[in-house]
Amino acid sequence: MGRHPRPEIKEQLLNAATDHALAHGLPDRLEPLARATGTSTRMLIYHFGTRDALFRAVLGHARQRQLDSFGALLRARPGEHYTVTLRNAWAAMTGSEGRPFLRMFGQWRETAVEPLWPDFRRAATTDWLGPLADGLRSIGREDHATLVLAVIRGLLMDLDATADISRTDEAFQQFLSSLGRPPAPT
Repeated sequence: MGRHPRPEIKEQLLNAATDHALAHGLPDRLEPLARATGTSTRMLIYHFGTRDALFRAVLGHARQRQLDSFGALLRARPGEHYTVTLRNAWAAMTGSEGRPFLRMFGQWRETAVEPLWPDFRRAATTDWLGPLADGLRSIGREDHATLVLAVIRGLLMDLDATADISRTDEAFQQFLSSLGRPPAPT
């Protein structure tokens, strides 16, 4: 009689594999994930079916962690002007908290792994429009969500290419000052 899958073990393996992928990038083979999870490649296949299914699960799990983390950072806070929220979110996204997500998904977009999640680039863009529009609504600028997202994504690409945090931070601060306070109603 064969073994029955145990969801709690699969969840533990997924968490450990995701932690490893966020720290080191998504590998092209199963062995690094087997070592990181303390199991064998055979057991990873047993729990996830195929290498690609495991990679998709790791990417999806990491993406959900990013959505939860960055989504909380972008949420408007009572009594705090949204440009302050955006400044704090930028600092967290480009700091030690956000860097693993940026590294992993930045690396992934440039590799041949795209067949694992064909719609990722579109989803990774449009996922943020709603939270940004909601936050920007608090300062009467919800129509600027695409612009804010484009500036953030562009500066993140710049930061990834140059590692010049001072210059990209300064550029983001200048952009935030252009949002300013909404004009008084006429």
